[in-house]
Amino acid sequence: MCRPLFLTFFFFCASRILFAQPALGIEANLMAGKVIKHTPKFRAPVPELSTAVELAFLKQTNGRYDWEERRRYPLWGFGSTITRYGIDSIYGVAVSLYPFIQFNILQGKRLSWTFRAGLGLGYATRHYERVPVWDTLNNAIGSAINNFSLFTTDLRYRLDEHWSLQAGLNFSHLSNGAMKQPNLGVNMGGAHFGIRYWPSSDLPGLISHPRPRLKNRFLLQTRLGYAINESGNADGPIYPTYLASLFLSRRYKSRNKVFLGIDYSYHTRIYAFQRNNEINVGHEREHSWKSAVFVGHEWLIGRLGFVAQVGLYIHEAALRLDPYYEKLGYNIYLVQREQGPLKELCLSMMLKTHLSNAELVEFGIGAGF
Repeated sequence: MCRPLFLTFFFFCASRILFAQPALGIEANLMAGKVIKHTPKFRAPVPELSTAVELAFLKQTNGRYDWEERRRYPLWGFGSTITRYGIDSIYGVAVSLYPFIQFNILQGKRLSWTFRAGLGLGYATRHYERVPVWDTLNNAIGSAINNFSLFTTDLRYRLDEHWSLQAGLNFSHLSNGAMKQPNLGVNMGGAHFGIRYWPSSDLPGLISHPRPRLKNRFLLQTRLGYAINESGNADGPIYPTYLASLFLSRRYKSRNKVFLGIDYSYHTRIYAFQRNNEINVGHEREHSWKSAVFVGHEWLIGRLGFVAQVGLYIHEAALRLDPYYEKLGYNIYLVQREQGPLKELCLSMMLKTHLSNAELVEFGIGAGF
């Protein structure tokens, strides 16, 4: 624990030089919690205590762009977390790097309540493998490179324009979206305490002027996606999954969208499983696709959109999961127009899960008309 504390102190000192300008800051958090055993298939022992240290670089928005004022001046930045789940010989250490955005739920002169969401990459120093090292107890993580998600909520107390303290709750998830098996994922919940420092000031001059109100328009939207999954056994073949969605969206308050639609996915892994096990002989293809109706919400933040979606299957493949699913991810907009036939064009990344069990990571391209 001494090394992370030393690094934190070093970065705080360096911030006086590197971040001595308005609206830039640095934050450190110490986290303690416990691994959540979310399925009986989770074979590794649950450690008594899991710990993490987080270092984050911050940017306080001031209304320079329209979306900043519409979102009531949120804070965004980049964070890095070093997590020790408690038994290094099994779980190793997870090192993560992620962008995040933070919103104020309630804000007073001294005390505020915030929510923060981050989504990025995590590197696991130990994971399930049979060769060259026989290490099969940790069946939660099947690869070194993974998705890392971190959600926090806390109360913050402002000491002055430079310093503030925070304490709250956090939840993190580490998995590869079933691109490699096994992939149960490691979920950790806990509490944290931290300190934030603004070398110049935490109150940049806000830019406020009349902003154009965007129409509450409807768009017909489509998304084409691609994912890969390893077969049910570790070190097995990799199979592609093809996805398509068609939905109707409606923008409201110039900063959000709600949507309703239908999606389709074709799973070559399920097709191969049926062929290999002589299931539905001659009809394997018609039992290898899924379709669902879904609803969702997107929070628009400039050219970035955070997406949450829930779907209910109307057609299931031969290998059935839960009757519903969830998707969480983001869109990066290449085109955003109010006029013309093509109004939106974006790249997307979605993590599809069934409660706490990941099914796939979808990479796609979307358009709105």
